[in-house]
Amino acid sequence: MNKDRVEGNWLQFKGKVKEQWGKLTDDDLDVIAGKRDQLLGKIQERHGITKDEAEKQVTEWHERNPTNFFERY
Repeated sequence: MNKDRVEGNWLQFKGKVKEQWGKLTDDDLDVIAGKRDQLLGKIQERHGITKDEAEKQVTEWHERNPTNFFERY
């Protein structure tokens, strides 16, 4: 996969994440960089929820937005 395609996929992915968890900033998403554990931590921090709740939300979101992004990057 070429660099332009990876960057395009990441931009699209970031947009979907921000739609779901609006309190995440662009800086947060740059730190997350497609890492599930980082995403969970930032969701917990910004939204003031437990690790279990963040995991539940990410799992449900992932089921509605199937992607293997976490596994690829």
